[in-house]
Amino acid sequence: MQHPPIATTRELIPFAALSAAYFSHIGTVNTFLSLWLKELGYGVALIGFIASIQSFSRIAAPYAWAWLGDRTGKRALMLRIATVLALLGSLGMWWQGGGFWWLMACLLFMYLNNSALMPMSESALAQVVTRGGVFDVRRHGRVRLWGSLGFMAAVLGTGAWFEAFGMKHFPWIVSFGLVLLMLSAFSIPDLRESSSHEKANGPIWHTLRQPPVAWFFGSMALHVLSHMGLYVFFSLYADELGYSKTLIGILWSAGVVVEIAWFYTQGRWLPRFSLTGWLIICSGLAVLRFALIASFGGTLWILLAAQALHAITFAAHHTVCTALISHHFPGSMRGRGQALYTVLGYGIPGVLGSWAGGLVSEAYGLRSVMWITAGVAVLATLCAFKVWRLQHPPAVKA
Repeated sequence: MQHPPIATTRELIPFAALSAAYFSHIGTVNTFLSLWLKELGYGVALIGFIASIQSFSRIAAPYAWAWLGDRTGKRALMLRIATVLALLGSLGMWWQGGGFWWLMACLLFMYLNNSALMPMSESALAQVVTRGGVFDVRRHGRVRLWGSLGFMAAVLGTGAWFEAFGMKHFPWIVSFGLVLLMLSAFSIPDLRESSSHEKANGPIWHTLRQPPVAWFFGSMALHVLSHMGLYVFFSLYADELGYSKTLIGILWSAGVVVEIAWFYTQGRWLPRFSLTGWLIICSGLAVLRFALIASFGGTLWILLAAQALHAITFAAHHTVCTALISHHFPGSMRGRGQALYTVLGYGIPGVLGSWAGGLVSEAYGLRSVMWITAGVAVLATLCAFKVWRLQHPPAVKA
């Protein structure tokens, strides 16, 4: 069987642009949405509830979009439609006279569409960096690092802007970011993957029920759940500790700096351990990271060091999960496999983490949320060890 050639560097540039635009948008929203809501007068528990809309949208929307992409083979077209609709949803945030429910509806519509972007773009990228069943982590990292650069630029730039001019421009900046995302989506080549009715509907649930795959998704879900305390409440936690908005942006960017270095060099480091071994390393370091944030949040250099672990707890973990999913869900199942990553990783855990974190922080304070995230990371590490053990069973003595 002859495999199609992997895309050239020039052909990968649109994917790098899409990654940069997407993560700059995510950086702005995830870092400063909570502060904008706080300025509008919402309490911490209600902020946690509103923030959970993003995760709630990821329970079903990514899989529905991915099913369409896998079924039709037109992933680029689905990306373009989703970005246009997400932009339209963000425009409603400009009018704040509608109150709480209007804001909820606008955010939900925006999230229902932009939640589809990551699984569809990752599946399209995996298609062009996979040859003969081998996932090229080096080329994947060289594309994905542009997402980290976009995230850092957005967080630093918008953090400085909000420090100087206040949070009132937040909706406008979100919409501008989605305009850039829409333009980059229209530059993605219309790559198609052959599919059939049997492949589109048959084996995916059979694959999901296999023990190594099921335990992998369990480990991944707990690992991402542990990070929800960070994604939703870290800015509020840092603000409570007295850090300025500019410094909050720097704290977020600290992890992204080494994350970029990781994506650029991951082709050198990942082969040193098995993918399942890396799952253990990523979750184990997440335990350390969140324990440091909870214990020494008031000490800037320790907080910066903890944030630098984002290179492993997020970047390495993301690449490992993408590679494992591409292995377990090849061909016409690729898009739905990546969607399951979003649904089971960022959907259900995101809802639980946002709601529970808001309630816990109201009752016991934001520091307690960071301690809980460390405990959840311990469970993720145990599940990751189970995945590794299933792939590396102990030798049986004769």
